[in-house]
Amino acid sequence: MTYYVHADKFFLENRTENGGFLEITDDGKFGLYHREVPKSTAEIHDYSGKWIAPGLVDTHIHGSVKEDVMSSDWEGINRLSEALLSAGVTSWLPTTITAADETLTRICQMFAQHHGEETGAKIQGLHFEGPFFTEEHAGAENPKYMCDPDLDLFNKWLNASGGLLKKISMAPERKGAREFIREVTKQGIVVALGHSNAAFNEAVAGVEAGARVFTHTFNGMPDPAHHGATIANAAMLLNNVVDELICDGHHVEEALVRGLINVVGPEHVALITDCMEAGMMPDGDYMLGELSVYVQDGMARLKQDNSLAGSILQLKDAVKNVVDWTIVTPEKAIMMASYVPAKSVNILASCGSIKPDKDADFIVLNPDMTLVETYLNGESRYQATK
Repeated sequence: MTYYVHADKFFLENRTENGGFLEITDDGKFGLYHREVPKSTAEIHDYSGKWIAPGLVDTHIHGSVKEDVMSSDWEGINRLSEALLSAGVTSWLPTTITAADETLTRICQMFAQHHGEETGAKIQGLHFEGPFFTEEHAGAENPKYMCDPDLDLFNKWLNASGGLLKKISMAPERKGAREFIREVTKQGIVVALGHSNAAFNEAVAGVEAGARVFTHTFNGMPDPAHHGATIANAAMLLNNVVDELICDGHHVEEALVRGLINVVGPEHVALITDCMEAGMMPDGDYMLGELSVYVQDGMARLKQDNSLAGSILQLKDAVKNVVDWTIVTPEKAIMMASYVPAKSVNILASCGSIKPDKDADFIVLNPDMTLVETYLNGESRYQATK
C-alpha cells in the first residue's frame, strides 16, 4: 500500500530538502517528493527529527558476522546480506581475494546459482580483488596465487558467474595489463588499480587503457612521493577516476583522508569497508582466505607479519566518521557511500540514490548520523535498539 514518509531532511539524488513528504509506492518504489502534505488518504510514516537517506552501497566487502565470501556457503552469504542491513547497507558487491582458479570458479558458480535469492542487502554484482596483483604489496592477499592478467581465465570466471562479475582490482604494472584492461572494459567490466608497486606513469597507462577506480587508496601501494611519483600520486591527481577509501581511522590517518577529499572532491571518493569476517564480532582469531588474522583495538591484522588485513568497519560508521572529523557535510558523506560507489561500478540505475521509480531502499538517521532504521523495497527491515 502506498504511504508517505515525513522527516526533517531528505537526501534526494540531486538536492537535499528540509521537511516534506516522500512517496513510497505500493510496489516498493520511490515516488515523488512533496514539500506540502499530499492530498491523499495514504498513511504517513512520521520521522520528525530524523533524516532520510538512500541505502548505503558497499562495493568492496569480504564478509562480516563470521561469514566470508571465500568460505561461506549460500546460507552464510544470505546471513551476511541480512546483517548488512544493520550497517545501513542495502546493496553490495561481494568481494573475493586472491585464490586458486578452481576456488574462484566455484565461488562464481555459487553466486550465479543463487543470485536474487538473498533476503537482505541486494547483491548487485561480484568484485574480484585479485589475483592479478604484485607481490611487493600483497598485503593480506596470498602471493602464491598472483599472476599476470589472463583474458581467457577472466572470461572463464565471468561465464561461471553468469555475468555477475562486475569489477576486478589489479596491478597495472603486470605484463599485459594495458591490453587486458582495454579488452575487459569493452565488456563493461570496471577495472580498479591496487595492490600495486606501480610508478605514476604505469598507473596513468592503466587509467588511459580504461581503468577508472583506485582500490582502497593509499593501502596496498607505496605512499605518495614528491620525487619518483607513485600510483598513490596518480589516485590523487588524475581526472575522472574514483578513489576507494577506508575511513576507520586506522587504514588512513584523518589528515590524509582530508587531503585526498580536498584534492579530488567528495564526488570522486567512494567510501568502502573492506570488511572481513570479524565485522560485528568480538576481538579474537579469524581467517581471511587462507591467512590467519587476529582482531584487537578495532583492527584486523595478519598473524604472520602484523600488517592490516581488511577491516571490521561498518559503512554507517565510515559515513559518521567523515562528518565527525568535519571533513565533509552530512550530504556529501551520504553521497560518498551511496551515489558515488554505485556510479563507479555502473549500478546507479538500481541503487545509490532516492529517485522516482527506483527501489525504495533507504535509511533513517539521527542528526548525529547514527542509524535508526533500514528499509528495503519500502519495508522496514532493521530497527536500531533504543
